[in-house]
Amino acid sequence: MRSIQQRVAFVFILTPSIGFAVPNIPSPKSAVATRNFHSLSAEDINGKVNLFSEYKGRVVLVVNTASQCGYTSQYKGLESIYQKYKDKGFVVLGFPSNDFGGQEPGSNAEVKKFCEFKFKVTFPLFAKVNITSIPRSPIYEFLTAQNPNPETRKTPQWNFWKFLVNKDGVVEKVFSSGVEPESTEIKQAIEKSLVVNR
Repeated sequence: MRSIQQRVAFVFILTPSIGFAVPNIPSPKSAVATRNFHSLSAEDINGKVNLFSEYKGRVVLVVNTASQCGYTSQYKGLESIYQKYKDKGFVVLGFPSNDFGGQEPGSNAEVKKFCEFKFKVTFPLFAKVNITSIPRSPIYEFLTAQNPNPETRKTPQWNFWKFLVNKDGVVEKVFSSGVEPESTEIKQAIEKSLVVNR
């Protein structure tokens, strides 16, 4: 006759084969991969929650920024293309981060003051986010899951990595830090995306 311990073990061994339903719970990554950009939200640089549903029908360039980087001068180019295309349905979203080289150590208020004073930035800026560190920004969870460019690393490798999101909220192009905002490559991608489904 089996001991209680043996019978318990026997039940546990049989349990999976006798029809116990195990819920099919998607992993966080797969859930992110199916989410639309327009369902997201983030706190802006002033501490107000910004719903990305307001960007439906617009082309968006999402950029992780830093104030003490060799690419910081790209703020000027980002503001320039924002001014050039904003009336056609384009917007730049800047997300400061200290994850790369500790090159954005300031507070949100300091980042805002720096951007507005030095580069006259008028495009939307957001509160500092984690891109490679934990807890990771849901915005960057989405962007890296959606990256369509096999030749470009999914996760930003440095400051001023650029994600072009189309009118439907899908990542269309990804540009590395060294691609200047006013480059022909980026401007052509913006113009092409603006024309689609106009």
